[in-house]
Amino acid sequence: VAPAPVGPALSLPDKPSIAVLPFTNMSGDPEQQYFSDGITEDIITELSRSRALFVIARNSSFQYRDKAVDVRRVARDLGVRYVIEGSVRKMGGRIRITAQLIDAVPGNHLWSERFDRRIEDLFDVQDELTHTVVATVVGRLEDAEIRMASNRRTDSLPAYDCLLRGIQQLRGFGMENNRRARELFEQAVSLDPQYAMAHAYLALSLLVENNYGAASDAIKQRALEVAMTAVR
Repeated sequence: VAPAPVGPALSLPDKPSIAVLPFTNMSGDPEQQYFSDGITEDIITELSRSRALFVIARNSSFQYRDKAVDVRRVARDLGVRYVIEGSVRKMGGRIRITAQLIDAVPGNHLWSERFDRRIEDLFDVQDELTHTVVATVVGRLEDAEIRMASNRRTDSLPAYDCLLRGIQQLRGFGMENNRRARELFEQAVSLDPQYAMAHAYLALSLLVENNYGAASDAIKQRALEVAMTAVR
C-alpha cells in the first residue's frame, strides 16, 4: 500500500515557535493521567505568557498523546522549530519530572533536565522549567517577560490538584462527570478563594451541569457572579 501523501510543511512564524507534547504518565497508574496532562497544560500556558514566543495550542499538541512520534515530523506538521517532551512520575510525596527541549530542524537536543522534588515543590519546578526553556529559546529576555512566564495562579497544591481532577471530569461529558467536576471546582475555590482559574471553571461547570441555555435564571446568575470573580 502506498504511503499517504504528505502535505507541505507549514512555514515557521517570525517568532521562535514551540510545541509542548503531552508529558508521559510514568506513574504506572492510569488514574494519574490527569496529573501529567495538567502539568503539560500549565507549561503551555506559562510559555504562552511570553510575547517573545509562538506557542502551539493545547488541542494541537494533545493529538499526539499516547503515540510514538517523530519529533521532526511533529514540528513539520505543526509549523514549529522547537519541541518539548517529557514525563511525569508521581510517587507518594515526591514527583519526578523529566523534560527535554529539541531543535527539530537539525534534530539537536538543546537542553534536558530531571527534577526530583517533593510534591510541595511542584510549582517551583514548573517555574524553573518554564524559565529555562524561555531563556534557552529566546536568549536574553527583559525582566518583565521572565516574571510573566513564572507567574503562578495559586500557591495551594491541594487547590491545584482539585482543579486538574475537575478538568478531567468535565471532559467525561456525562451527568455524573459534570456533577463531580463542579464539586471539585467548588473545593478548589474553598481552598484558595483567590484562584481565578478555579472560579472560571466553576462558572463553566455550573452551565454544563445544567445544560447551558436550559439552566434556570438562578444558576445563570450564580455562574455570572462566579465568572466575574475570576476576572477581578
